[in-house]
Amino acid sequence: MIQFPAWTSTDCLRSFLLHLRLTTSTNASVVVAALLFQSLVLQSPLALSASAESVQRPNIVLVMTDDQGWGQTGYYNHPVLKTPNLDAMAASGLRFDRFYAGAPVCSPTRACVLTGRANDRTGVLSHGYALRRQEITLPQILRQHGYTTGHFGKWHLNGYRGPGAPILHSDDHNPGEFGFDDWLSVTNFFDRDPIMSRKGKFEEFQGDSSEIVVSEASKFITRQARSGKPFLAVLWFGSPHDPFLAADDDRGEFSELDPPSQHHYGELVAMDRSVGTLRKNLRELGIQKETLVWFCSDNGGLPKIKPDTVGGLRGNKGTVYEGGLRVPGIIEWEGRIDPRISRYPASVLDILPTVLELTQTPYPYPQRPLDGLSLVTVFDQEPARREKPIPFRQGGKAAWVDNRYKLLTTKMDSGKYELYDLESDPNETKDLFSDRSDLAGDMVHAFTQWSEGVDASVSGRDYPSGKVDAGEPEPRFWTQTEEYQPYLEQWADRWEYKSRLKPKANPKKSAKGAAAK
Repeated sequence: MIQFPAWTSTDCLRSFLLHLRLTTSTNASVVVAALLFQSLVLQSPLALSASAESVQRPNIVLVMTDDQGWGQTGYYNHPVLKTPNLDAMAASGLRFDRFYAGAPVCSPTRACVLTGRANDRTGVLSHGYALRRQEITLPQILRQHGYTTGHFGKWHLNGYRGPGAPILHSDDHNPGEFGFDDWLSVTNFFDRDPIMSRKGKFEEFQGDSSEIVVSEASKFITRQARSGKPFLAVLWFGSPHDPFLAADDDRGEFSELDPPSQHHYGELVAMDRSVGTLRKNLRELGIQKETLVWFCSDNGGLPKIKPDTVGGLRGNKGTVYEGGLRVPGIIEWEGRIDPRISRYPASVLDILPTVLELTQTPYPYPQRPLDGLSLVTVFDQEPARREKPIPFRQGGKAAWVDNRYKLLTTKMDSGKYELYDLESDPNETKDLFSDRSDLAGDMVHAFTQWSEGVDASVSGRDYPSGKVDAGEPEPRFWTQTEEYQPYLEQWADRWEYKSRLKPKANPKKSAKGAAAK
């Protein structure tokens, strides 16, 4: 007969029950007994109270793709791409039709996700810039309040450019330095059969990069579910960033497309399958009702892929038109968020304030400007308007989204702006700047005031010292770093590094060449 301990917390009970479910050697009678015990114990007032508390401190899973355009989902009726798992997630969660990245390129958006602040404030002026160590990040805050944190996949916040390489243990801008307890990460984009870094130890994997990320993240999630502690898991895929390399089965249905597009869409097929695996794992662990999953992309879609990646919007990655900024966005939380399609404008800048409100965690530096707002009220209703505009400033370009209207400039120094009504003209075909001069003037004034505040942040005025600490790395290629030199020859024949490393010479060809001379 099974002996049950005198439980003093439902976290212990849930951990024990989960262990029984996951242990293949446990026989059916024991599991049945455990489930009967669960049905009795969890009905007590103490258990119900603890259960409510666990929902108030939910697990958080943040999933982000790399260069997936707004139109690249099945639920937007893409002409060739099917995404059954994203479609299912969108159908059961809160689907945002106006969800925005933090910037039109990747590193800045990643800084926005982790800090809730516009990228320029954090020192991440463009791709390949390092996140300042003076910034406070979501994993750092949550870890101080009892969460275990993990990062899996692309990092791109340590100042390196070039194809993704495993992150060095000595890198003082690695994910661990910004609050992640566990991490399996690479510097930048990565594809099939990657070499990754597990807290500084290099490991080579086989298979699709998205599936590897989900597999490794799922191990972390399972450990945390067994422990009963809440967790933050950040999954940043490398797909479908160029260069592309999809499995034959995944790109087979796109045989009529050009080869780059075949591989690009094949990577999205594998990514979608990985999202399905992640959702399935949460259900099998029985924690889907205690876990919020937030899916988005880091910037708009690529311009040379066919069919269109941005759903007919104007512009692509790198621009501040809608095609460069608007991305897929879904929040799923079974039992807490009813299925709905929202037209409320939202952004990755909203992730940190939303999560902090959900977890009842205070922001430790209230004097530092946050540029997003909490979306918790949007979970239950559609607000009439957004109270805080969504700002963008990157690489001399800028945009200011204030509900239905959008102000933008492709060159901030020029003083020239464009104004669009995104409700009547989502493709930004008619510039209203001259016709709506009063509105345009008000928006330019509001944007200018905000931008001046960002300039102050860039100079370091948000920090206790009032300045930026010395020693922040300048953007550079990882091949220029001394610690990577021993690996350059070893990695020279790897396909993903061919743009940066020269392949090793073929000994036979070299010998023939020498003889000819």
